[in-house]
Amino acid sequence: MKFPMKTLATGLIALASAACMTLLSLPVMAQTGPAPAQLLPAQSELNFTSRQMGVPVDGRFKHFEASLNFDPRKPEVGRIGLSIDLASVALGGPEVEAELAKAAWFDSKKQAQASFQSSAIKTVGPGRFDVAGRLTIKGQTRDIVVPITLAQAGTVSTASGSFVIKRLEFKIGEGEWSDISVVANEVQVKFKLAFKGLAPL
Repeated sequence: MKFPMKTLATGLIALASAACMTLLSLPVMAQTGPAPAQLLPAQSELNFTSRQMGVPVDGRFKHFEASLNFDPRKPEVGRIGLSIDLASVALGGPEVEAELAKAAWFDSKKQAQASFQSSAIKTVGPGRFDVAGRLTIKGQTRDIVVPITLAQAGTVSTASGSFVIKRLEFKIGEGEWSDISVVANEVQVKFKLAFKGLAPL
């Protein structure tokens, strides 16, 4: 039995169209995770405290970006990322900040960004989470766990917390500055990140 060429062509076009529609629908079906929340830079802070000769010295980073694909009710499927512009450090004035840009410290002209990327998120209490991930500074990567407390007011969600790093593990303060009796090895990092568009607790 022969089919008219026009009928055969119409059938092939319909089959191809159905296949294309199926393929186009696959990415949508795969996107089952939460939609990304939007960082509110004006309401966010990234600070740190080091000790020089036993005296606490406070600093901050003025420019950073954060990505948050996270549903507080399903933290295990969430992803958190942070990128920090090391050249935006504010600490003690222009002379100190110029020193920090040098190779012995942040080497920010060659390695401008520090980053954190989560690998696992676990609920530890109401509105409290432990975020495991990898922190990279000056090409040195370490596994860390960051405790986060999440608070929500209206449409704004604020993730805050603190953790401690050892600067020498990231080659921050090399050479003569590696003497921890002058500049302490431990540095406390404190953050407050405000987001819009996060699912409710």
